[in-house]
Amino acid sequence: MAANGAGDGVGSVAELLAKTTVKQINEVSFAGKGLKLDKAEDAKDIVKAIEDCKDMQSLKLEGNTVGKEAAEAIGKALQKRQEFERARWADMFTGRLRSEIPPALRSLGGAIIIADAHLVELDLSDNAFGPDGVKAVQELIESKACYTLKELRFNNNGLGIGGKLLAEALIRCHKSSSGAGKPLSLATFVAGRNRLENPGAIALGEAFKTIGTLEEIAMPQNGINHEGITALAESLIHNKNLRNINLQDNTFTEKGAIPMAKALRTLDKVESINFGDCLVRTDGASALAETIKNCLPILRELNLSYGEIKREAGIELAESVDSKDTLKVLELNGNSFGEEGVELVRGVLESSGRIDALGTLSDDEGDDSDDDDDYEDVDDDDDDEDENEDEEDVNEEDEQGEVSNDPKLQVKGVKAIISPRKDEDNNKIVVPVTAAQFLGFPSADKLLRIGDERGQLILKELGNNSEDVEKVIQVFVKVASVMDINRSSIRQAVCETSDVLLGRLFTSDKCKAETIANSILVHIGLIKSEDKIKPIDDPSGLLLAMEHVVKQDYFPSHLAQFFITFLSKTHPVLDVHYNPKHQLLQALHTI
Repeated sequence: MAANGAGDGVGSVAELLAKTTVKQINEVSFAGKGLKLDKAEDAKDIVKAIEDCKDMQSLKLEGNTVGKEAAEAIGKALQKRQEFERARWADMFTGRLRSEIPPALRSLGGAIIIADAHLVELDLSDNAFGPDGVKAVQELIESKACYTLKELRFNNNGLGIGGKLLAEALIRCHKSSSGAGKPLSLATFVAGRNRLENPGAIALGEAFKTIGTLEEIAMPQNGINHEGITALAESLIHNKNLRNINLQDNTFTEKGAIPMAKALRTLDKVESINFGDCLVRTDGASALAETIKNCLPILRELNLSYGEIKREAGIELAESVDSKDTLKVLELNGNSFGEEGVELVRGVLESSGRIDALGTLSDDEGDDSDDDDDYEDVDDDDDDEDENEDEEDVNEEDEQGEVSNDPKLQVKGVKAIISPRKDEDNNKIVVPVTAAQFLGFPSADKLLRIGDERGQLILKELGNNSEDVEKVIQVFVKVASVMDINRSSIRQAVCETSDVLLGRLFTSDKCKAETIANSILVHIGLIKSEDKIKPIDDPSGLLLAMEHVVKQDYFPSHLAQFFITFLSKTHPVLDVHYNPKHQLLQALHTI
């Protein structure tokens, strides 16, 4: 409904309402009128429109400026509207002193409480009221008027530490509403451009965990870095109905992107992801690519622009959307693919029929001559013999692609394959990966794409730690975690790599067999670690890998009974994975 203001000369409410348009939700709207409402008299037309509108559900005051006395007058009219449910009050304090805003908000919020109304939408965006504004609406948010709230919009409010106050109010609302048998089920939360930073993000993450019903979260441009992003990622897991996530222009780095990628694995209703300008970097993008490839079945929009993503991860991202029939928008502009990388990304998308989703790549910042920071330098203390072997390797070509002459792309003395190749079986581009890339974010496909020398490449990636029991077992756990008994190629790759790693340990004079066994049991979760090492969440792959290992000649037979003793005990996690546990026990009993 559109209504004229005090200065428009409308003599009667009838004329006022005649110029309005009644929407399905019965809204009184003075949006965009540019009214300066200081005194109660200035708000008389709004008051009249509220009083005369039958079954008024929504009031829109956007684009005006409301003072304390005018807000009180509007509030008195609202006190009689129990059916009121949508407070659309964005951008209504332009030019007001900061001290004027809280009293006005209290008057309006208090009126809703007095009316015994039940809000479904509260929009206070584009009002620069800071923490004081949050304090002014805390009572409203915590009241039963907000037990029914579905949409909460605090965009561009300069909240700062007010983000923590808002989070606390939401948690209290959820607690009291749950006690009343009507738990808060918020669906939309918008709070962009608020300088929330890590404290605000962490606090709101706790609120999101508590609520658990969010479908849309938009928090762009808030100065949040990896610590806050990680907290938000952990909160997303508790909101299984999430559809849209917008965290644009915060700072993930790989430290935040990897936890976020893991969280996204649990969400199968996500349709839109905007992590543009978030500096996810190459390892973070690789982690996200793995999640996108195997999860997120109805993804429509993906924005990873301006993230300092280099060529290899860019290609992985292009590959990851191969099966995404729902994908309509893919933004990868402003990264660091380089000219050749841009063409490869386009080629991958063309081969999978996803090229129409790709936006422009005109702002790519890559340089094909740049070194890739995601690879480690060759150790300076390699002996002359290894250096000679390196020189021979880098002048050869592997059937999987060209070999790099750049020593920074060589993995501990073993040639690094960096050029994509065409898989003749499915006519798609396949991009080999390095051992370092696999260990950064393990997956079954990455293990295969290291190539036939995967075991030696991974061992050489360990360098001087190749006989450090805990370091090797940590790598073994990563390898075992990608075990897939339904894919023979994966099972074989895991088993062969396990033989290289554990065969080296068990046959070394520097490593005690009992120490190795203890470390494996710690990661399974059967022994507590003095170093507080966290057991693997899903030990099934590790159990299946060990079923193979215990049958090998290098495995000391006297350890069989040691493993049987621990595996035979009741354990809450292992008992869930009965079959892998039973298979390992059977193998141990045959020794």
